[in-house]
Amino acid sequence: MSGATTFPEATAVKVRSDLNAISVDVEDYFQVWALSEVIKREDWDSIPLRVEQATRTVLDLFDRTQSKGTFFTLGWVAEKAPSLIREIAARGHEVASHGYDHTKVFDQSPDEFRADIRKTKHILEDVSGQPVKGFRAAGFSLDDRSPWAHEILCEEGYLYSSSVHPIAHDHYNAPDAPRFAWAPLKENSDFLEIPVSTTLFGGRRVSCAGGGWFRAMPYAISSALLKRMTSTDGQPAVFYFHPWEVDPEQPKVSGLSRKSRLRHYLNLDRMEGKLERLLRAMQWGRIDEVFPVKEMQEAA
Repeated sequence: MSGATTFPEATAVKVRSDLNAISVDVEDYFQVWALSEVIKREDWDSIPLRVEQATRTVLDLFDRTQSKGTFFTLGWVAEKAPSLIREIAARGHEVASHGYDHTKVFDQSPDEFRADIRKTKHILEDVSGQPVKGFRAAGFSLDDRSPWAHEILCEEGYLYSSSVHPIAHDHYNAPDAPRFAWAPLKENSDFLEIPVSTTLFGGRRVSCAGGGWFRAMPYAISSALLKRMTSTDGQPAVFYFHPWEVDPEQPKVSGLSRKSRLRHYLNLDRMEGKLERLLRAMQWGRIDEVFPVKEMQEAA
């Protein structure tokens, strides 16, 4: 492998000017990192699934607002709930890879990562009947600890990654990464890294990407930050959230630290309403509609 630097300069990419990209990280509530301190990987098979019901809530929300999105899905979920994956595809959304079982990229060796993304791609393509073009790392864990990841993704047939949240954070740390789509591989400049959204406020990067940030902030502030980014930078927003964030009836897990408990459960009861308001306020589509990955695949 080339060992190219992980974060080169941003690359000029032709994008849709009339559409923003919305994405859903399809994992169940018990698979998130905030709960991993008390729920172990070996316990997953014994826990009743809620991801099917929660994801169908998202699908219905997208139907009501005439929105399409990209669903970054765990291979583990696709094996347990194949009908859900077929429904996502049948409703006109993009099915993409979130890895097999939510293992962070920098916790894998290159060979382990390759096996993981290859396995997940095969599972999702077999179940959905769609080519899988995109990948999102668990916990936005593609950073300078895994400089080999983009090259492996390209070699395994992926056309893009949306695995970088370009801010400083205790779970991920890429404050110097480009804020907009860039080509990480000099040998194959068609492969894209498509970061989730940030804007500049007082000279500092502020997330407007969704997830827990969106749940925590008043809607007016989140909306203003997104509109500031799209108008000031002339770039489409790349937004994300999880099905469990629209499932306020999920079990309350005991034994969590105060920080993890706050992160996971804050404002779950308000999330669906806030999302519907956002979906109606802006135009949203699949990542492969907003960025030029369709053209790349057709030319391949």
